[in-house]
Amino acid sequence: MTEKRTALVAGASGLVGGSLIRQLLASPTYTKVIAITRRELDIDDPKLRQIVIPLDDMESFLTEAIVRADDAFCALGTTIKVAGSQAAFRKVDHDYVVAFARAAKAAGAARFMLVTAIGASSASKIFYSRVKGEAEEAVAAVGFEALHIFRPGLLLGARGERRAAESLMMKLSPLLNPLMLGAATVYRSINAEVVAAAMVAAAGGEARGRQVHTYAEMVKLAGV
Repeated sequence: MTEKRTALVAGASGLVGGSLIRQLLASPTYTKVIAITRRELDIDDPKLRQIVIPLDDMESFLTEAIVRADDAFCALGTTIKVAGSQAAFRKVDHDYVVAFARAAKAAGAARFMLVTAIGASSASKIFYSRVKGEAEEAVAAVGFEALHIFRPGLLLGARGERRAAESLMMKLSPLLNPLMLGAATVYRSINAEVVAAAMVAAAGGEARGRQVHTYAEMVKLAGV
């Protein structure tokens, strides 16, 4: 990919999204990075344009603003605990994700990079995994030339909020990851920086259609 491109990003204030923004701004491929966010990011970079809006208004606002982009990156996500209820969780991890995908398509994006989670399936009996899977299917129906889905296990990195159970697992991950072999490899913990790097690399590839990336594929794409 030699032409200069514009990236559209949702979820830039999160663990993967924050790393993604930094990597996109550092990439010579992108001359403009548009971040859709609920609060302003503490980043001063001439390549960055921030659109601070309520996410409920995202689709209509972006369409009316005539935003244009080549690639879209979605790192929107929360937890049921943080959201406060299953309905509130679904609103973020499904409704906002799908609204962003539609807005990105209207903006001209041909490639869509989406972070979900390992185990995502619309047929899952687990609510969290089912919502993630339903979001994947809804985004696929939008009709991008290329849809790259990233399904990480536990994400490693410094979060702005405390999650006691995840903090413990992060400490144990150097011991547990080597034990996860074969089919269990997909459940390995992975650094958010690696996931973000894999997303940027996938956007620059030639693959078309729906591509699903788990631990091994993300590590390979990121060149780790």
